[in-house]
Amino acid sequence: MSLLNVGARALLANQVALQTAGNNIANVNTPGYSRQTVVLQTVQGQFTGGGYIGQGVDVQTILRNQSELLTRQSAAAGSVQSGDIVRAERLRQLQDVFSGGATGLGAAINDMMNAFSDVVSAPTDITARTLVLTRIDETASRMRAAAERVDEIEYTVNEQLQSSITAINSLAGQIAAVNEQIARAKGNGQTPNDLLDHRDQLIREVNQYVQTTQIPADDGTVGLFVGGSQPLVLGTTASQVSVDDASQFPGSGQLKLFFNRPGAPAIEVDENMLGGGSVSGLLRFNNTDLSESRNLLGRMAMAIGMTMNEQHNLGLTLDGQMGKDLFSLPTSMPGLTNGAGVGTVTFSDPTKFAASDYEIRFTTGTAGQVVRLSDGKATAFTDAANLATLDIDGLTFNLTTPGAPGERMLFQPFSSAGANINALVYSPRDLAAANPINAAMGTTNGGTLQLAGLKATDTLVAPPIPGGVTLTFTAGPPTTYAVNGSTTPPSGTAGIPYTSGSTITIDGWEIKLQGTPKTGDTVRVGNALDPQYGDNYTRNAGNATSLMNLRDVKMFDESTLADGYAGLMAQVGTRTQSATFAAELSTTIAANLERDRTAVSGVNLDEEAAKLIQYQQAYQASAKMLQIAQSVFDTLIQGLTR
Repeated sequence: MSLLNVGARALLANQVALQTAGNNIANVNTPGYSRQTVVLQTVQGQFTGGGYIGQGVDVQTILRNQSELLTRQSAAAGSVQSGDIVRAERLRQLQDVFSGGATGLGAAINDMMNAFSDVVSAPTDITARTLVLTRIDETASRMRAAAERVDEIEYTVNEQLQSSITAINSLAGQIAAVNEQIARAKGNGQTPNDLLDHRDQLIREVNQYVQTTQIPADDGTVGLFVGGSQPLVLGTTASQVSVDDASQFPGSGQLKLFFNRPGAPAIEVDENMLGGGSVSGLLRFNNTDLSESRNLLGRMAMAIGMTMNEQHNLGLTLDGQMGKDLFSLPTSMPGLTNGAGVGTVTFSDPTKFAASDYEIRFTTGTAGQVVRLSDGKATAFTDAANLATLDIDGLTFNLTTPGAPGERMLFQPFSSAGANINALVYSPRDLAAANPINAAMGTTNGGTLQLAGLKATDTLVAPPIPGGVTLTFTAGPPTTYAVNGSTTPPSGTAGIPYTSGSTITIDGWEIKLQGTPKTGDTVRVGNALDPQYGDNYTRNAGNATSLMNLRDVKMFDESTLADGYAGLMAQVGTRTQSATFAAELSTTIAANLERDRTAVSGVNLDEEAAKLIQYQQAYQASAKMLQIAQSVFDTLIQGLTR
């Protein structure tokens, strides 16, 4: 009987081994499946006077081949890869918005500025004036189109975030359910391999959306934690997550991940604490990259619009009217508060604008600091009155109601400027191409004085009265001049030094003279609408020249107006290139770790085929052993019956 028992045990053990190898082969392409191996053990031998006689073999367990370390490392690397890839993809979409070429925003800006050259050449040419206004309208249109495309990207990001949140909540519920099954199965003393594989696969899938930390419990369940401490799954209980406006400043466009546990207030998690995962990548893109692109576009719209509006307001139209704004722009933007503070930000110097949002942080009393969020630079102030006197990056912050200590206010001066800019002048006669002032050399001048430039630089303090402002020169040395008819410097001021080619500033206008005067030489500057000049102003293009020359004004981080868009493209392109490199690197790391994991857990078909032959032969030998045992038993019975 012992031989029969040994053969039966061997037959059953090898049958299990064959079945396990077949199961491995069947699941070779099953995601998350870990190769299984039969662990055999010798049955305790029977003691006899001649020693212990073997009793055969039993199946001890079915071993799940896997490395806990490699499994966790692979899941974490896959999570980082997912976050880097989704952010790089979105940045490439953003880069397409700010592309170059003839259809890009940069080409529209350059065409607009270059169109003024035709007006300079022919101030009364209605066609040239119409072309300028068409280019202005096209520039505003392309700025709005770029802002709309940014909004479309934001919409798709929000939709993808909501889809990811739905997937996370579903996977968390499934993991909690599998945890419960594993805890129950653990009671029989054996490891539920397939359930463990299923749970690990679910964990890998949830890590594609948000990176988790796994902590095993004594009952076989695994707790999943996000952001270091927030429990997504705890035993057999799953939390619900959501994405919504940041609680600090609702309506700012900033999104955060929230944990919603029954009976407890929602907990907000910053995206910088999330590590990897597509949700983390999308939140970083929305809160940083998308916000920066809006600020870059808005800063460009505000700077170009304000600069051109200011200059156009200093010129004369064909009908002798002062110019009006070329672009519609906001004059102030309200701040968002998390307390009692109320205030606005106004725009003062477009050449100093920084593409950033700003926070006012109140410290003690009504004192605090203004923080530029793009780089953290802080400017302190003592109270609201002191703050109103500060020029911070070309901006002025005005507080109607200061906040209490510890409160904050968020200002986004440029976020919506690109979406709301519009052209305001459509009639070619309303283009203010002429200077509001005229200049003439004295008819009896004997020197070599020549007019090199004349333009209005500010609203005229007092438009020159009939007869105008007269500059009378004394040859010297040193060469000087006296001013009559002016307000600043006061009329009658004499002995003012003269240098050829230098700029002379009087009453909100500038004149530049070249050459050497003789004593008694004069230059008269008067109101361009003075009857003594007739309609000469209609043939003047001084203000059109000033508008065209704005393209060389530095206003975008030391870049000129004409080169500002190239700088915007470079900033977005650099960020995209960096994100693409990070995605390629994390993909390589994730692939290497997954390869290491599958080297332990994966099924090798050649190896399994060899095991099939081995177990098949062992099974056949076991069957032969039973056959021999039966033959011996039959022979014994026959002998006893004689």
